[in-house]
Amino acid sequence: MSDLANGLKSPLLSHPKLSAHFLRTKNFFHVSAIFVFAILCVLTFIYSNQSVRNSTTQTLKFIPSAYERPLSQRAKIENGNTSHIFVNSRNINSNVRNNQYEGEEEDYPTKKDYRQEIKKVLQETREDIQEELFGYHYPPGISAEKLIPEKGGKPLQSVIITTWRSGSTFLGDVLQSVPATMYHYEPLLDFDILQIRGAPIAGVALKRLKKLLTCNYTGLEEDYLSYGQEHTWLLEHNFRLWNKCTVRPYLCWEPQFLSPFCKLFPFQIMKVVRVRLSLVEELLEDNNLNVRILLMVRDPRGTMQSRRHREWCPGHPDCWDPLRLCADLVADYSAALRLSAKYPKRFKAIRYEDLSLEPYKMVEELFNFFGLYLHPKVVEFLDTHTKNNIGGVSSTYRDSKSAPFHWRTDLDHSQVKSIQKVCKPAMHLWGYVLAHNQTHQRVFNPILPSFQLV
Repeated sequence: MSDLANGLKSPLLSHPKLSAHFLRTKNFFHVSAIFVFAILCVLTFIYSNQSVRNSTTQTLKFIPSAYERPLSQRAKIENGNTSHIFVNSRNINSNVRNNQYEGEEEDYPTKKDYRQEIKKVLQETREDIQEELFGYHYPPGISAEKLIPEKGGKPLQSVIITTWRSGSTFLGDVLQSVPATMYHYEPLLDFDILQIRGAPIAGVALKRLKKLLTCNYTGLEEDYLSYGQEHTWLLEHNFRLWNKCTVRPYLCWEPQFLSPFCKLFPFQIMKVVRVRLSLVEELLEDNNLNVRILLMVRDPRGTMQSRRHREWCPGHPDCWDPLRLCADLVADYSAALRLSAKYPKRFKAIRYEDLSLEPYKMVEELFNFFGLYLHPKVVEFLDTHTKNNIGGVSSTYRDSKSAPFHWRTDLDHSQVKSIQKVCKPAMHLWGYVLAHNQTHQRVFNPILPSFQLV
């Protein structure tokens, strides 16, 4: 074999020109093979990278833009912590999330930019508040500096305790017409349709109320603020805050913004419809607060008639059962007697019907109790919201003199009798008159005049 190979090789390669040509041809094929291989590698890499990119895009189609993502989540990503971040109830793989973040880095403010944005909004709000308070009449010995938390003051805090469909939305808006007011609207919305009457839920609920009244939103991200992102009316009623949220929605659910924002306001109001009166004495006892509490009740026949128009009420016993409603009215009456004796300047009880029949007189009386100035903006609100019926069942534009008494014509007497049967003790305590028959129900005055706690 060796001789044969040498014999074949010698004639072809012994000539110098033939040998050189053979080597050049051989090298050319080697280089070509390497070049083709390199091209194939590059094409394979590009194809693979495009496939991953397409897959990532498909996976991320449910993720909001990084600009809209809450700051707390972005901060975790910037710090390299991407665990336990949920977007639209989907736990996205952290590597995919990081790729999305890196791809959108130029689309939203950085952490440093956010700090600047917060400073900017806070300064804008300070200027708004200063303008609103121009000409405001403070109680003797009181100034804005003594009421603004940012400056070490304690705000005047007006808390309304009531239940669903008892007129508190109207009263809340009356109080919010006071300049420079921070409105904590139904801060227990995420507790669902239930009444809190004691442990264990009471402790959690009262802790929430105290945190908000002290402008401490830290720790509320997983419940209160998370719920609000899906149910924005939690903050929409606070128009001074919501006006800022509509311009910069990425700040609206961040404790880093909400806490200092809240501390700019000398007046706070809070409307609570899920906690019974006996429990909120804890707020009156807290020296860190400057709270005055108003209990507002309504004729149970009017309350139950109004609840019939709300789709969220049926099927929830605490809302749909008149026996529970009136048991709460009896318990609230007992607690009201005790609190009015113990805190005569910081607790008050009224009936919604009295407020509706004489809104100007009652609002003036309530503002004296809360220590608030009856500002022209408040009078303007009453002028525009108590004369005519405008809007749906949640509107606060009402003919106030007729609004509490629609039940007399909307309910038939059999329905009224069933409510009165279980509510007679509560109605007697709060000064509500029984309807005797259908004819009487249509024309009688259902409230005793000049009601007072006794």
